[in-house]
Amino acid sequence: MPGTLFDKIWDRHKVYERSDGQTLLFIDRHYIGDDLPLDTFEALRRKGLKVRRPDLSFAVPDHYVSTRGRSLADTVDAERRSLIEGLVRFTDENGITLFPLEDARQGIVHVVGPEQGLSLPGMTIVCGDSHTSTHGALGALGFGIGASEVSHVFATQTLWQRRPRTMRVHMEGEVGLGVTAKDLILAVIAHIGVAGAARHVIEYAGAAVRALSIEARMTLCNMSIEAGARAGMVAPDATTIAYLKGRPYAPAGTAWDAAVSAWSRLASDADAVFDREIVFDAAEVAPMVSWGTSPEDASPITGAVPDLAAIPDPQKRARIAKGLDYMALAPGATLEGLPIGRVFIGSCTNGRIEDLREASRVMRGRKAVVPTVVVPGSGLVKAQAEAEGLDRIFREAGCEWRYAGCSMCLAINGDAVNEGERCASTTNRNFVGRQGLGARTHLMSPAMAAAAAVTGRLTDVRQLGRH
Repeated sequence: MPGTLFDKIWDRHKVYERSDGQTLLFIDRHYIGDDLPLDTFEALRRKGLKVRRPDLSFAVPDHYVSTRGRSLADTVDAERRSLIEGLVRFTDENGITLFPLEDARQGIVHVVGPEQGLSLPGMTIVCGDSHTSTHGALGALGFGIGASEVSHVFATQTLWQRRPRTMRVHMEGEVGLGVTAKDLILAVIAHIGVAGAARHVIEYAGAAVRALSIEARMTLCNMSIEAGARAGMVAPDATTIAYLKGRPYAPAGTAWDAAVSAWSRLASDADAVFDREIVFDAAEVAPMVSWGTSPEDASPITGAVPDLAAIPDPQKRARIAKGLDYMALAPGATLEGLPIGRVFIGSCTNGRIEDLREASRVMRGRKAVVPTVVVPGSGLVKAQAEAEGLDRIFREAGCEWRYAGCSMCLAINGDAVNEGERCASTTNRNFVGRQGLGARTHLMSPAMAAAAAVTGRLTDVRQLGRH
């Protein structure tokens, strides 16, 4: 039978399927962060269990680590330090590979996995973090799981799941000047809503997607969760193969040739049927910025906050009104020119080397007029940026250049936006309090965030010239 990329991966990983539709899946790769409750580890110890396949698990501290230094002493408090220490102790007891703070490879797990060649096409990949969908950019099925599910994977290397539905987002056309993958995914979410892909796995396809780099595809897949999707995916192609070749954990020699041959057969068949399809014209997308407290509350920078009277759904109207009150914005307010108090560039969405290059092109020769923090997604991204002189551009602009970590994305590590402060952020969520108590978050691309940094306001990056 014709199959989608998702179908092929799901069917090849079925261990057992029950009559009620629940399916036991084999898990190829399990990523472990420092944000798991310590009881997740203790549960295995109490039962006298060890991790069944430690060779398929990889761990890295990222959420709670300080970006100001690489010592545990830099961690914001004893409670968070104990979570990192618990991860270190658990991985040592079970023989799991850990990229610790002092390792140059440490970073955000969704940056580290792909750059190490640990995330490969055709894999099932899980982690106790919702943005595990990022790894779908390589043609894998990646999704976040809860703490009890993490324990199940530890003990069995399998996981019970109910088969989701499939959606294809077909992006045609060529993106315009200043438009990035971040703008594309914000435009998609604004169009379909945060529940628009609920209970679906999205496959991104079309000429505009094929033209994207792997790192840009990761941004698309990363924020699929913000559209309510279970996962986001892009079928592997020549761009995928070129990205993976020679990476530390990628196959080599004859194993590489066999893997490439297998990966070439993963693409959705021409006559594969999706439960839902959406066609999107990438050429119509402009640089985007969010204005509310949901990722779907986003508009082109040239647009405005919506008029509440024009929103027919009373529940949506009430939600948006409440969000605008939190954001201290009036209905109909123009976005361009809105003053910004802080800028954050980083996260698992936009903390890769291409993101930093994008921001540095805007920053070069300019000065940040508001406090700006730049956090690379991994130690290797940091080293590469420094080798290319990007850190110098940021420093000369007056930005803070930090160590790798999740940082100001979720404000649980000492990095936070001040109460009432408006932040231009390259992260994935603008929920109430996400970046700190009372913080007001505006989501945007690295280029747009850099433009905000050097002007002190929401700015159409296209007005600053070609970058």
